[in-house]
Amino acid sequence: MMKDIKLSANLKEGFLKEARQRQMELAIRVEVVALSIVPRLVAGVDAAFLGDKIIGSACLHRYEGLDRLEAASVVQDVEFPYVPGFLSFRESPVMLNALKALSTLPDLIIVDGQGIAHPRRIGLASHIGVLLGIPTIGCAKSLLIGTHDNPGPLKGDWQYLYDRGQVIGAALRSRKNVKPLYISPGHLINIADSISVILHTTTRYRLPEPIRCAHNLSAEEKGRRRREGSALPQTPPTRGGVRHPGHKEVPLTS
Repeated sequence: MMKDIKLSANLKEGFLKEARQRQMELAIRVEVVALSIVPRLVAGVDAAFLGDKIIGSACLHRYEGLDRLEAASVVQDVEFPYVPGFLSFRESPVMLNALKALSTLPDLIIVDGQGIAHPRRIGLASHIGVLLGIPTIGCAKSLLIGTHDNPGPLKGDWQYLYDRGQVIGAALRSRKNVKPLYISPGHLINIADSISVILHTTTRYRLPEPIRCAHNLSAEEKGRRRREGSALPQTPPTRGGVRHPGHKEVPLTS
């Protein structure tokens, strides 16, 4: 079982007040718009936990053909407690560092988590997208908020996801007769384009290939470390930012 971070009630209240304010600042910068580029490179990012460490993995693929070009994993201390609705502060640092470990950043990122399908419209994918200035999509395996009609049984069937009268994403059947994925725009993309990208990058499995690759990479690293019984080294702190063609350098930390 994971040794999680514990906070006193008073400290937790102040901690979350600051985090909530940061979320509101990021949320007003989220842009849900049509995808303005034809992506050449797409990445998937995922995280896994082992003890009091977090493993972040990123897989880089060609958008056409989905050939895997590169993959990277990093390990860090868990520095933010588990609090529903604030997972981006817990997982985004290691995911950003995994992306930085790639030789080049992608044109588009699929994140294992929520985009705007979040109580404050700033899930993990939106958080990462705003910080990097890159289009991102939230691709979650379970529902966080909202309601939807049941999509049909075939691959490509989908229904809008609603919350408080607003359309925030879609429940998408990515494979025949499997549970739907919950797709929501992260940043610089809309719902229709998000669905199109997810279907384009999904082959014979439930998950899109970039996410499936990153998930497997994190699981393999976790399993290897567990079998070896070795201590998990911490990735050296990242200072500065990630540079992406056409985008100014941005800080990695939130």
